[in-house]
Amino acid sequence: MFEATQEDEQERSKAGLIVGVLVVIALVGFGVFLYMDSRGGSKAASSTAAASGTTSASVQGADPVKDLRVVTAKMEKDYTGTANWSVDIRNGSRNVTYSNIAYQTSYMGGNNNVIGSNKGTIPKLTLEPGEEQSVQFGDAQFPDGTAWYKVVITGANASQ
Repeated sequence: MFEATQEDEQERSKAGLIVGVLVVIALVGFGVFLYMDSRGGSKAASSTAAASGTTSASVQGADPVKDLRVVTAKMEKDYTGTANWSVDIRNGSRNVTYSNIAYQTSYMGGNNNVIGSNKGTIPKLTLEPGEEQSVQFGDAQFPDGTAWYKVVITGANASQ
């Protein structure tokens, strides 16, 4: 009778240890993902903004790449294979209004190499200071072999 109780405790102890190890591994993996995602996103945004030349410096203190933030982004491809994006964008500026917001989409393969990219301007979108809006737009043909994708803001026209 006591032997069965000890065996049950040992089994529960092993199960608890295994669950604990799996939770720690999952948390470490999630932390690495967030770290890599934040590093890659900020590099891409700053380098594409410099390359695009669409950043407006006419309004003092205007920095659309810094002020405009993609809050959420969802992509679905339609029956023709076109990537259709649904994006929530927030204007973090306190005094600058942005319009003609330029973006870049990137489609990555399984080994994190870019297999497709597109640049464009979001039509008919103006964001007042502190405002957040949802917008939908069609993009390029969704490349075969895409493992993940992203959208970044590369510039905008600024006004006060």
